[in-house]
Amino acid sequence: MSQIEPKWTVEELGGDGVSKKDLVAYLQETGANGFLVAHKLNGKLASVVKTAKKPALVEAYKQLFETKQFRTSDEIPASEVKKEKAADPEEETKQEGADSSGKAALEKADEPKYTKKVTKKGSGSRPPAKGDRVSVFYTGRLENGKEFDSNVKAKGRKAPTPLVFKVGTGRVIRGWDEALMTMVKGEKATLTIQPEWAYGQRGVEAASIPPNSTLIFDVELVDIE
Repeated sequence: MSQIEPKWTVEELGGDGVSKKDLVAYLQETGANGFLVAHKLNGKLASVVKTAKKPALVEAYKQLFETKQFRTSDEIPASEVKKEKAADPEEETKQEGADSSGKAALEKADEPKYTKKVTKKGSGSRPPAKGDRVSVFYTGRLENGKEFDSNVKAKGRKAPTPLVFKVGTGRVIRGWDEALMTMVKGEKATLTIQPEWAYGQRGVEAASIPPNSTLIFDVELVDIE
């Protein structure tokens, strides 16, 4: 199971081509029972799909590959986890142990994987909430100083245009989502984002971002809607 590779990219997960059912089915097939219990993904497929939120599923998908809690061949099906716990006290004890290890791994995975240095204080009164539309100017570079992306430079006679998206919904890397929800309108900051909350083991070949790269972004939160 250690050779499992991600089935979808972050960009694909953000689109309509990957449904909640697709994600739940893949996570139940691939994730260990302790991981599924910690993320409330154990049980009948239809029931989990009905109650799950896609952003949470996307985050679980990312954490599965960060923590590598993959299913082993001797584990019972995810749909039977609760039933087995109730029927067999010994299995209940084992599952509680798996649950605890899963929660411990989840807590470790949830530790902030970025730092923020404010370079200019903003004039806004509040940070954006999850789902708010934000407008952002940015320049991204590697630790060696090599710039890989920016939207602050004019293209010919066309003025620079900020990137607009709904924050906290998985449309961008997690480091951005988390950091931008601590900023106010007009604020500028330098974000240093560890690989786990950037592009991880995949990197982005098209943007010349190697695997396991720590990324540095100079960002300006232009507007919140």
